[in-house]
Amino acid sequence: MVGAEEREFEGILKRAGDISALPWRGAAFSRQAAWKNRRWFLIANGPGPRLVERALNQRPDVDRILSIGFCGALDPTLRIGDIVVSGEVPKGLQASFVQGDVVSVDRVAFTAREKCELRAATGAAVVEMESAAVAQKAREWNVPFGCVRVVSDVAGDDLPLDFNRYRDADGRFERTRIALAALGRPFTVLPRLVRLDRDCRRAAERLGEFLANCEN
Repeated sequence: MVGAEEREFEGILKRAGDISALPWRGAAFSRQAAWKNRRWFLIANGPGPRLVERALNQRPDVDRILSIGFCGALDPTLRIGDIVVSGEVPKGLQASFVQGDVVSVDRVAFTAREKCELRAATGAAVVEMESAAVAQKAREWNVPFGCVRVVSDVAGDDLPLDFNRYRDADGRFERTRIALAALGRPFTVLPRLVRLDRDCRRAAERLGEFLANCEN
C-alpha cells in the first residue's frame, strides 16, 4: 500500500496485526503488517509523483500494489468519508463505495472553483496527487494495481489555505509554515484547519474500516 502521509494509514494500522519496522530506502514512513492473512508493505513519502518515484526506486517482492489515502471530491454528491475505488476492485466487499475515475495532479486542488474545473475537464470523481505515479510503477513491475481513496474534503468547499505555497523543494508540506500561517489568522483559517484535521482523522478511520471489510 502506497500513501502520501503516515496519517493516512492510521485506520489501517489500528486494525492490522504484527506491525514491524520495514527498512525501506527512500521512504519517509515504512512498515510491514499482517493484513487479511497476507503480508503488506505500507509506504509513504509525501505528496506528488516525484516523491512516489523516489520511494519506489526498488522492486520489492510483491504481487499487487494499492494506492491509498485521502482525496478531494470533484463529484458534488460525495461526502467526507466516502470511499472511491478505481482500477482493481477489492474482493468480497461488504461496505459501500463509489467506483469512479481518479485524476492525479501535482498540486493541491484547494478551491471549489478548481475542483469544478477539474470535474468538467476530466469527469473524474475525485482528485489526488500520487495514484498515477503508483499505477506507472505497477505497470513497470507487471503487477495488478488498485486505488482506494477516501474523501477528506468535498467539492463545494475551499481548503483553509493554498497548501501549494507551503511545499518545499521536494514537494513535501512544511508543517511549521502552515501552523504559522494559521496562527496569523486565528479567527478565520485556524478553525477551518482544525475542522480539516478532524475530517482527515474521520477519513483515515473510514479507510481502515472499509479495507477491513474486504476479503483481501
